[in-house]
Amino acid sequence: MTNHKPRQPHRPTMISFARDLPNICSLAGLLCALLGIYYAILGNFPVAIIGVLWAVLFDWADGIIARKITGRTNNQQAFGGQLDSLIDIVSFGVFPAVFLLSYSRFSPWFLPGAFLIVAAGAIRLSYFNIFGLVDKKTYTGLALDFNVLFLAFVFLFESFFTRTVFSVILYALLMIFLVFNISPIRTPKLGGKWFYVLIVYTLALTVIYGWMQSNRA
Repeated sequence: MTNHKPRQPHRPTMISFARDLPNICSLAGLLCALLGIYYAILGNFPVAIIGVLWAVLFDWADGIIARKITGRTNNQQAFGGQLDSLIDIVSFGVFPAVFLLSYSRFSPWFLPGAFLIVAAGAIRLSYFNIFGLVDKKTYTGLALDFNVLFLAFVFLFESFFTRTVFSVILYALLMIFLVFNISPIRTPKLGGKWFYVLIVYTLALTVIYGWMQSNRA
């Protein structure tokens, strides 16, 4: 009597998921975040902020694209969710931590804050991966991308302070934000027309920070 082993289900290759349009959009956001981290380390903060703003825009866009594409498999949806979460920790966890450290000239006093920023991001994203939204339009806690959107706005006023004072301001603000990120408060999940607001916000600040950088050069 011949024993037949059960046929193993077809397993797609890793690279096949990279051809999925929402994932391409997610990876474009990762590239923007990486450029933001690179320029933050170099001390070119206006360009670093431009990078992370576009990371937010791509992060919003990948979800919109995914919802509009029909016929995506369960594997594609699951992979896209995991990829998006991993990229978020780089864009909205590692980036603000590196930005804070670099702006403080890598002072060891800012290391605890940098750790807490990344740790809070990891905790929040892990929680979201398990429990998801409260309902279709509500998060538990403040979404991480709002941290960098507000950082981009606050940094417009950097010239009004000494670097030492402003680094403390950034430190305090980011600590306040991480408390809201992992708190039980409920915040709205923005979408629809808010995506167009984000586009305008990103383009406007890109122009402003590009102008600031050209004056520094």
